[in-house]
Amino acid sequence: MSFVIRSNSPVQTVVNPPARPAWRWLSGCLLAMCYWWSGIGWAGTVGFEGEEVKAGMGPWDARELARVPEAAWGATNGLVQEVYYQGEPFNGRPTRVFGYLGRPSGTFPAGRPGMVLVHGGGGKAFKEWAEHWAKRGYVALAMDLAGNGPEGRMVDGGPDQSDAVKFRSFTRADVKEMWSYHAVAAVIRGHSLLRSLPDVDPERVGLTGISWGGYLTCIVAGLDARFRVAVPVYGCGFLGENSYWKDKSLAAMLPEARALWLRLFDPSQYVGSVRYPMLFVNGTTDFAYPLDSYQRTYRLVPEKYRQVSVVVNRPHGHIWTFPEVDGFVDQVLNGDKPIVRLGPPEVREGKLTVLIERGAAVKEASLCYTTNSGAWQQRQWKTVPARVEGGRVVADIPSTWPLVAFVEVKDESGRPVSSEHLELVVVPAGHGGRGASGGRSSGGVTRLGLGQGRPGDAVRELAISTSIGD
Repeated sequence: MSFVIRSNSPVQTVVNPPARPAWRWLSGCLLAMCYWWSGIGWAGTVGFEGEEVKAGMGPWDARELARVPEAAWGATNGLVQEVYYQGEPFNGRPTRVFGYLGRPSGTFPAGRPGMVLVHGGGGKAFKEWAEHWAKRGYVALAMDLAGNGPEGRMVDGGPDQSDAVKFRSFTRADVKEMWSYHAVAAVIRGHSLLRSLPDVDPERVGLTGISWGGYLTCIVAGLDARFRVAVPVYGCGFLGENSYWKDKSLAAMLPEARALWLRLFDPSQYVGSVRYPMLFVNGTTDFAYPLDSYQRTYRLVPEKYRQVSVVVNRPHGHIWTFPEVDGFVDQVLNGDKPIVRLGPPEVREGKLTVLIERGAAVKEASLCYTTNSGAWQQRQWKTVPARVEGGRVVADIPSTWPLVAFVEVKDESGRPVSSEHLELVVVPAGHGGRGASGGRSSGGVTRLGLGQGRPGDAVRELAISTSIGD
């Protein structure tokens, strides 16, 4: 069960948050109404006065994390300034979190949008990432989540991010010593600091993370209702069901510790609480976060808030230049022209069809599919042209079954988005299939029956089945 607490009393405000003028309140209301009318919507718990962090979920102290943390500011180099802010106690001692704050050049007018940037495994506070967003007009905070500063390990840093530390066996008494606990707290505290700055509009702050940072983004997005948009890249939940770590680090944990880790630190426990726009970005063969766990994760978010961008063989790395990420954040925080939004895929008369719900004009459309089974990371994917007909993307379904398929489109700016994927399998006659002209979908699997369905369906189904061989 979750609820929202409000807190306006900071521990210590290094830069005092300014009073919120009437124009800011009005602009926030207008922007919220625009997204509500467009079908995106805001979280139902969002208010324009005070700070909201969801409590009652997980081991974190939401009231404490909503306070502005103590912070000390360091050297400035170009658009980026060093900052150290209060972290969670570790092994009985206080800690600090290091970060880079990027600001656009020129004067600092009130009302700039903000971004919180969360690195992945082997990463750090990337100065270049903060610069990327600063050059685009955002005030951006990229923090380190491995206890490091600009010169390496800090004496007052938190836990490091090795798998041995992330997945060590632990008990309830050790929860607040775990890396996931510290990392989530550091991200939320970073948000509390960022939104307190006088040149940041606290009603226009977004969140994005890469790999383990995407994992953290899914958790934090479900806990912190103050964000207005979130983009996890690669990371997802259901790590105990299918992930790189399922048969490795998770399997090596004591059973009780593994169960506790999955209950407290798997994103599937939190991401379903998100009630603001969220774009899920991944590749078809990601080594760490396979598509089955990825789809189960994003389907926890209500359909009107979620969008997907899965690209065939997308590389995995600290890559912050995917154009759909920038475009999605811009449309939510700045009201820019939206990227394409696709509806759910449907099977009709042997074709896969997807409604183009809104967004920029589609320049290119493709059907992406694989006929392989087995490990998702090892499947070979093919891409063939699709066509746009009457506001829909339409593609002929390949005759080799079973298969997994989805539609990908790019707009005139080259920003890719995709539909959710469907797993198309054939079930024998008498097992309840509805036929190739009306596939029945369950959990991402569309089952097409042989010899079942409306008059005339059996002929089409049998013709499709001839390439299967059995």
